[in-house]
Amino acid sequence: MSFDPQTIEHLGVKMYSQLPNAIAELIANSYDAESPEVHIILKDNEEGKSIAVVDKGVGMSFDEINENFLRIGRKRRESDSGLSPNGKRKVTGRKGLGKLAFFGIGDTIQIVTKKNGECVNFTMNWNDIIHSKTPNYEPQYTIESCNPQEQGTTIILTNLKRKTAFDPEGLAGSLARLFDFFDDDFVADITLNNNEPIPIDKTLRYRNIDAQFTWNVPAFIEEKEHYLYKKNIIGELLATEKPLKPGLRGITLYAHGRMVNAPEFFGVGESSHFYSYLTGWLDVDFVDEQEEDIISTDRQSLSWDLQITSELRDNLKQLLSLVERNWRTQRKADRQRKITERTKVDVGQWYPTLTPDIQKGVEKIVDSVVENSELESDKQSEVVGALHALIPEYAQYHWRHLHETVKNASYRDYKNQDYYRAVTETIKRYESNVQEKSEFPKDAKGNLKDGKDLMFAAFGSILSVTAKYKRPDGKDFKPDTIENVEMGQQHMSAGVMSGVRNPLAHEEIQNLKASGLFTENDCLDILSLLSHLCRRLDDAVKR
Repeated sequence: MSFDPQTIEHLGVKMYSQLPNAIAELIANSYDAESPEVHIILKDNEEGKSIAVVDKGVGMSFDEINENFLRIGRKRRESDSGLSPNGKRKVTGRKGLGKLAFFGIGDTIQIVTKKNGECVNFTMNWNDIIHSKTPNYEPQYTIESCNPQEQGTTIILTNLKRKTAFDPEGLAGSLARLFDFFDDDFVADITLNNNEPIPIDKTLRYRNIDAQFTWNVPAFIEEKEHYLYKKNIIGELLATEKPLKPGLRGITLYAHGRMVNAPEFFGVGESSHFYSYLTGWLDVDFVDEQEEDIISTDRQSLSWDLQITSELRDNLKQLLSLVERNWRTQRKADRQRKITERTKVDVGQWYPTLTPDIQKGVEKIVDSVVENSELESDKQSEVVGALHALIPEYAQYHWRHLHETVKNASYRDYKNQDYYRAVTETIKRYESNVQEKSEFPKDAKGNLKDGKDLMFAAFGSILSVTAKYKRPDGKDFKPDTIENVEMGQQHMSAGVMSGVRNPLAHEEIQNLKASGLFTENDCLDILSLLSHLCRRLDDAVKR
């Protein structure tokens, strides 16, 4: 191996000090070697810690080890057209630096590789390399014969820099987020101390993430000529009901199965709390098919200052803006549905029953609670339920606290906006009740009294609406007080007959409506007056 020790230290030890990133490079090597599977074997026992990466790829011959594997910075795309040895896969490696990954986590690296009946076994030691007095390092090796049917490579890392215990499940999840090529053609797993293997697959990316809404790309975009279609960008975005942990937020970009850009939102204004709920992935293979290498060495970011990536970023920002608008619409509808289930308040039926000024205020409050609030669903329901109790359907009607007789006679017509019938039917009901309670008084000709004549007769000499009341000290009210209340009931009842019932009965409703002489508010005022009269009638007794 020809090398500069500082190169190995900076590109190996420092760049790949994180265990998932270092192992990811070894997994990528196995994939590029056309292996159908790769196994990460972790050991932590009295003998110490070790990591082995085992595959069944094409393996390497002695010459290939020297000319390719041990050659630092070999640009493999220039020599093999970006394809794996037998042309079965598009390779993920490009710079020839990933092989330095093992120096980031271990000081001793043993490599055993089999190809065409030849088994090459060699060991590299970090301390020997860094203290070498020449720019050439020759690892100790052996070459033996093996079964020609056996092929593949095993890399064993010992003398690890890591001192803490292994977390195989956490490592599996981290590796799942670094790749997009785990499937039936390339399976991977992790084993710790011969325990049950943990599969590494795409499902681990969103393990313990409960998606509320998902968007498939590019199917979400209706325009078939859109940039996402032209560039064959595919993937899935998802939003959760509750905010994600910061490390799980953002959209990851992959190219040919490997991460090329860590999760982010591509420069959109992240002040919106929407981005606390969003995660996902997109395949952007075309960025790895350019002549110029536009992927950073650590595969954490694309070079965003180029024309091709700038165009990509602009379109991704556009995509996220569309998703955010759709998310707000879906989230609002979903929250309203849940609120309806919990409170039995259907806002779609509630709003139209309110006057425009009240509806505007109610909608603003409900939208703040449902769409923009971070309250839990049950708290949202509690707030909306309390608001509905204060401002129910037909709030102006209910706020009048009308007498039951009035409500029974008027509510259906009021809901139908037939304010004239609501009033006339209530007056008829009141008139009938007065007749009944005064035992149906008749005029000199024997005809049943009605209208204002009935009211003057009933409350003039037959019924008393004050007889049951005394002052707090138990004494009777003054005669003038009694007379005024009694006459008030008499004249107000007669006034309703002559001033309300008669005009409604003899004038065209359309004229009353168009002129503004009789409006919804007039209806409510009269119903309130009738409620007062009905309550007095309830208290009335025969003289």
